[in-house]
Amino acid sequence: MRIGLVIYGTLDTLSGGYLYDRKLVDYLRLQGDTVEVISLPWRNYAAHLTDNLWFRLGSPGIGWWNARQQAAGLQRFDILIEDELNHPSLIAANAAKHPCPIISLVHHLRCSELRPRWQNAFYRLVEKQYLQSVDGFIFNSKTTKSVVHGLMVNGKPSIVAYPPTNRFGEAISEDVIIERAKSEELRILFLGNVIFRKGLHILLEAVKRLKSNIRVDVVGSLNSEPAYAKKMQEFGSNSGMTSRVMFHSSLDNEPLIEKLKQAHVLVVPSSYEGFGIVYLEGMCFGLPAIGTTAGAAGEIISDGVDGFLIGPEDVNLLAGRLKVLNEKRDVIIQMSLAARSRYLRQPKWEQSASEIHEFLLKRIAEFTV
Repeated sequence: MRIGLVIYGTLDTLSGGYLYDRKLVDYLRLQGDTVEVISLPWRNYAAHLTDNLWFRLGSPGIGWWNARQQAAGLQRFDILIEDELNHPSLIAANAAKHPCPIISLVHHLRCSELRPRWQNAFYRLVEKQYLQSVDGFIFNSKTTKSVVHGLMVNGKPSIVAYPPTNRFGEAISEDVIIERAKSEELRILFLGNVIFRKGLHILLEAVKRLKSNIRVDVVGSLNSEPAYAKKMQEFGSNSGMTSRVMFHSSLDNEPLIEKLKQAHVLVVPSSYEGFGIVYLEGMCFGLPAIGTTAGAAGEIISDGVDGFLIGPEDVNLLAGRLKVLNEKRDVIIQMSLAARSRYLRQPKWEQSASEIHEFLLKRIAEFTV
């Protein structure tokens, strides 16, 4: 297959969604497919909407391709995959006649995030227009599929293909998990870009209330929302938690693995997750996960078994759950072993990617201009 993938920025961007895109490109290329990444520039949402005035798929002289590519347009692709994150730029482009099927890869909808109702009403209208303009969907979770189906009458072909969660390989042993739980200090890991949606402020407020022997390692980019990241660092300092909360910015490979091995629990109380790759990655290291009831975390976390689910912004409940884990190490062991088992039950990425491959081939075979 000759495949185009439309994204904002580069595949190297650190997020769960970009990890999915990156691993999908790697898999498809290993199958012998040609994948061309079409990168659109990052700007603000309003500027992205103006792209609809001039982006046209496959029209010579118009669009984001260079002169050589413009001459060929979409004719050089058998199928085009668009990361749904790019939706504000592509509505008019998709609406024009196109010579190959267009598939939207949906991680989560912008209108699902926590923000004022009037803003989400606007985003809902824009996303609905975009979703109606494509020929099919790849969803990262059943929750995401359900949200899209709730937004539009959708008889278009689709597939639910769970993200890659096995980048760290085999799960750690049960003996290591049991030995780790003997530590007197409760070690909490927050893993994700330091942005408001990920809920670090909820975690830090909960830890502040406990005033116990607790350590928090924050691993994630401080540049995605610099003002918010600075506010979180100042909160830790002003609350007297400088020695208890450590900011490490982004880590990868061995430094990240070491933090995962050292922690007792992973806490990312996001206001919304389309899937939550990070929860399963933590479970590979036997970390019970604490997420929220908003979004797809409930597809991964069984409340009270391998982690906890709290309401978005529920500081009191989060503090209570952390208090239990800090005071009852037998609970940590029980939930850590359950988290490891949950990781082992998750379908492997190779299975999901293979199903995507077959889905794309079928869409090409069925497509008629």
